[in-house]
Amino acid sequence: MKFYQIVISTAIAAFIAVTGVVFAAEKPGDGVTVRPIEGTVLEERFQNRIIYRALEELGYTIGDPQSVEYQTIHLALGSGDGDFTTVHWDPLHLAFYEEAGGAAAMTKVGSLISGALQGYLVDKASFDAGITNLGDLKDPKIAARFDADGNGTADLAGCPPGWGCERVIEHHLSEFELRDTVTHNQGAYNAVIAETIARMQSGESVIYYTWTPYWVSGVLVPGENVEWIEVPYSSLPDGRTDNTVYGGRDLGFAVNELRILANNDFLEANPAAAKLFELAEIDINDVSAQNNQMQNGEDSLEAIESHVESWIEENKQVYDGWIAAAREAAG
Repeated sequence: MKFYQIVISTAIAAFIAVTGVVFAAEKPGDGVTVRPIEGTVLEERFQNRIIYRALEELGYTIGDPQSVEYQTIHLALGSGDGDFTTVHWDPLHLAFYEEAGGAAAMTKVGSLISGALQGYLVDKASFDAGITNLGDLKDPKIAARFDADGNGTADLAGCPPGWGCERVIEHHLSEFELRDTVTHNQGAYNAVIAETIARMQSGESVIYYTWTPYWVSGVLVPGENVEWIEVPYSSLPDGRTDNTVYGGRDLGFAVNELRILANNDFLEANPAAAKLFELAEIDINDVSAQNNQMQNGEDSLEAIESHVESWIEENKQVYDGWIAAAREAAG
């Protein structure tokens, strides 16, 4: 081989090597297919897609997400049948986490969304009439005010099985001796709450469970046409002692963080993803605003994707900071 051919071949080899190093640094997740697990609430797609987009920036391929109830999410992550979820409510899902293997199998990484409330609300007229505490419904006459089906008990629009909130509500019904006067309606939440909204809009009294961020509080607005009510005292399942007071009211539920929960083996093998999960944060007000857009008709997958695009553009400096730190963590 002539000298100039050797020089050219060496230069090409060096270029390929450098290019490979640069690509690896830019795309540390190249060749890895991530297995996310989602809940069944469409409004959570916004936060899911933001994280998926960031992972794709890092070179990861996103597998088809499993969509299951929250208890099943934890079991799948604990057994290694999935890699991560964005919808671990801390501390609401503590029992699910521990039952599925706890810290030996999974890690709660970062705080994706902070300040999530849960609790019971009644229509403003009922609140102004003095019904300000869940314990008030122990009185059959007061409970009958919220009777939707004529059986004499209050109809509480509640929490579907497998979500975690149903355990707290069921505990409250027993702890506060409300079994004889309150019926916990646990159908598909969107159907149950839609019926509740329709009843209130027709002038009936309502009591319901909800959470933030979610579109319900944009339709039934706390402080305007509904009010958060208290519980008689703080009491939670499994002997938990979380602080349940918010804004001077004991709402019966702790203020939660939505955290990314990931399988330990996945985190160990993917330091870039682990750093992304640690740093990623989305303002709860941004989530609420996006959920309201969905409630106002922008609820197609294409519309949600445009919301994700807009959020990334509006928060580009922060978002790019996640990506840069994740790349650096990969070494």
